[in-house]
Amino acid sequence: MRDIMDEQVSQALRVFTQRYIAYWHMRTGRPPASKALLGVSSPCVVDEDDEQVYWLPRQPEGELTLAGVERALELQLQPAAWAFYGSQLAGDMLASLDGRPLELLQVWSEPDGIRIQENLIGHLLMQKRLKLPPTLFIATTDSELSLVSLSNLTGEVMLEEIGRKSRSILAPSLLDFLDRLEPRV
Repeated sequence: MRDIMDEQVSQALRVFTQRYIAYWHMRTGRPPASKALLGVSSPCVVDEDDEQVYWLPRQPEGELTLAGVERALELQLQPAAWAFYGSQLAGDMLASLDGRPLELLQVWSEPDGIRIQENLIGHLLMQKRLKLPPTLFIATTDSELSLVSLSNLTGEVMLEEIGRKSRSILAPSLLDFLDRLEPRV
């Protein structure tokens, strides 16, 4: 059952990514672009100019893993988080859910996977210190005070205020969340 759910999350992420690429192409005639990732090495880079890098998703050569997070915190993570962060290399993607803008976080390169694990460890340690239920961030919002996260206890996707108990459920699962996302440029 776990493998089937993991594959469904991976497939939903690939489907959203393809919708995102098609949307960018329709709106700009080019692949997705990022100013923030200009000059940062990745197998995803297909072109660049003076202002931005153009990218397409790639399969990682090695395994993208969250094992470092599990070891550091002695915590088993939601299988959906493994599927989300381990399925592909890609740039972060602008999206909206029910009209709420967000930026879906992705692993840009295999070394970037290590950085993401370190950030997840820091996030989970802060939650542990504050006695908050553990979550794994998957997207940023327009507010620096809130994140879109996956509950490590329930698998729900929620909007959370960083360092606070304030949380609201956005989707019952990561699969549902990815299916409902709308791409933005």
